Amino acid sequence: GSAGTGKTTFGLQFLEEGLSNGERGIYITLEESRERIYKSSKQKGWDFEAAVDAGNLAVLDLDPVDMANSLTSIRSELPRLVEDFGAERLALDSVSLLEMMYDDQATRRTEIYDFARALKSAGVTTLVTSEAAADTAYSSRFGIIEYLTDAVFVLQYIRPDDFQETRLAVEIQKIRDANHSRESKPYEITNEGISVYRDATIF
Repeated sequence: GSAGTGKTTFGLQFLEEGLSNGERGIYITLEESRERIYKSSKQKGWDFEAAVDAGNLAVLDLDPVDMANSLTSIRSELPRLVEDFGAERLALDSVSLLEMMYDDQATRRTEIYDFARALKSAGVTTLVTSEAAADTAYSSRFGIIEYLTDAVFVLQYIRPDDFQETRLAVEIQKIRDANHSRESKPYEITNEGISVYRDATIF
């Protein structure tokens, strides 16, 4: 999704759902500080700081340049981190910043592919956010990550022809090996996270 469509909220909500079901989670942010994540979650009524203190959540705020420089070691350590921590869910916000560290397209593709493979080998359910391409909501900025994932959700702004208020819409672009709705559904970003109106239509 593009800026303001709720990607970070989606990632936080994904982890909160797991925490509320007794699952442990890891949140890797390349965009926000740990304090900002605690503040954002608290605004939604989710106490991530308490979850960290209780040992149920790990929040890692990494500088994207540092992460790119040490991606090989992070990639090799990630499966062990997931296993040692007992994480069942992991959120990475956002892969676009990581992709931007590589000028060469072939290197970028290889590094992101290897990173995605490391996450899959770790056996953790992972949600990765990505900026949308400048010219279309249906492709990530570099057009790589959607080919490496099992599911793609598109978050976008929809402006009606009659120029009434702009609305937010979510669409499932793919879920591997599963039938899914092809409809765009309206959603709102509320004080309790993202709320999708499954029985509504956009227009």
